[in-house]
Amino acid sequence: MARTESSGPAATEPTPDRAGGTPAGPVGARAAGDGAVAGDDLAPDVAAAVEEFTGHLRHERNRSPHTVRGYRSDLTDLLRGLPGLAALDLDHLRRRLGATHSAGAGRATVARRTAAARTFCGWAVRTGRLDHDPAARLGSPRAGTVLPEVPAVAETAAVLAAVTAGAAEDSPEALRDLLVLELLYATGIRVAELCGLDTGSVDESARTLRVRGKGDRERTVVFGVPAARALRRWLDDGRPALVTPSSPPALLLGVRGGRLDPRVARTVVHRAIRAVPGVPDVGPHGLRHAAATHLLEGGADLRYVQELLGHATLSTTQLYTHVTVDRLKVVHDQAHPRA
Repeated sequence: MARTESSGPAATEPTPDRAGGTPAGPVGARAAGDGAVAGDDLAPDVAAAVEEFTGHLRHERNRSPHTVRGYRSDLTDLLRGLPGLAALDLDHLRRRLGATHSAGAGRATVARRTAAARTFCGWAVRTGRLDHDPAARLGSPRAGTVLPEVPAVAETAAVLAAVTAGAAEDSPEALRDLLVLELLYATGIRVAELCGLDTGSVDESARTLRVRGKGDRERTVVFGVPAARALRRWLDDGRPALVTPSSPPALLLGVRGGRLDPRVARTVVHRAIRAVPGVPDVGPHGLRHAAATHLLEGGADLRYVQELLGHATLSTTQLYTHVTVDRLKVVHDQAHPRA
């Protein structure tokens, strides 16, 4: 089984995933790869329903492990205190969501948990576990849109120049870190997508990557000459120094030869950006925003950016990339014959 490892000291940056997982046996057991099960604080039939629901998400709806963990964590909090699933009603859900808000959670968290409650309750009714839907009249706050600060083109170039200089001595880790920064910015892919790449995912001659994203959807993204140079240096001098007989076919490796852990990649990005004074301290997601925003500012078509980022809807891309009404007006003025 391919292993994923950290590189160097354990990364301290928290990940957005919270504990959750599918039990291999009774409630309270643990399952490999998914974390703590939902039954720790739930009535037995409630815990069993949550585990069956998250199994449905993973195996029938093909949701990612990250998404499944999020649903399990939210539902464990929402359903805590119930004597049994039949006792679930609208008042209980409202009380739990109110407690979430009172604990200082933002509107986005409350909105996400509301959506989790609706999805779970709808499934429970369809599968005969509930005879009515207690979440049908559950209100939800607008989540709002909080976009991270995006480094300017010159600031991003300064970060990449510094990382390139750091890789001048051909240290395997430095060469890998340069490739991490170059590919994240060149392609706008997610950090999990980056760490999931195999050597066979790369077409050097065409300068493309075959990426498997959310919902197990596959897409092809392109990268430019600087990223191609970083890739060739890594494949020639970096990866061969770290690979072991038990290494997976991963493109990016940790110091012990396992697949690079996304947490380590996040640490790499933060460390590189903090080394350049005045640049906003963004992580891989900030580089994703920067890639998309800079493409649009350079005149790229919004549909192309949507395809590059792997968004299912254009509206998501528009919010994600800081597209403003002013920018849309400029495009309209340039392109429409009756502008």
